[in-house]
Amino acid sequence: MARSSRALLAALWPLAAGHLLAMLLMILPFALLIALVEWQRQTQIGAGLLVIGFGIFRLVDRRHPRALARIRPTQLGLWSFAVAIAHGAGLMLIPIYLGLCREADLDQGHAAAGILINADLGMAVLVAVVHATAMIAAGGCAAWLVYRYLGLTFVARSWFNLDTSWAVSLILVGAIALVFGLTSA
Repeated sequence: MARSSRALLAALWPLAAGHLLAMLLMILPFALLIALVEWQRQTQIGAGLLVIGFGIFRLVDRRHPRALARIRPTQLGLWSFAVAIAHGAGLMLIPIYLGLCREADLDQGHAAAGILINADLGMAVLVAVVHATAMIAAGGCAAWLVYRYLGLTFVARSWFNLDTSWAVSLILVGAIALVFGLTSA
């Protein structure tokens, strides 16, 4: 369109870069999953140590982030996304979805989830929607009951901090992962 061979040559680089980026975006997650499977033991040991370290950090650093004290309504969706990602939402389904779990290793619940997920993408989305709906309904009911019958003053005065139990559970889970990582062949 610029009627210049120079412009034509200049346009080839962004076109090539965009095409390469699109291919990498599609291929890279699968390549990373293959690497994860090949480096499973080392990843499990590293993740165990990381979780133990974070648990110890939470025990030592007792301050609660002030930014999390009150989330504006306009930021709730972003906050929910960030917390769900931080807690590994959906990650527990990846081994089942990819068929990395052997049938002998699965209990009935995991086997049923594997059948549902492997049915098709629509079923996987439906499972995720049902899970999210149940979680929101249970949490919403609990929040409404506290708001309606106990009141906000009760919540403000009786607030207790779960950071210690969370930190201890992180250390325990990290230690279990570390033991499994070190003992696996």
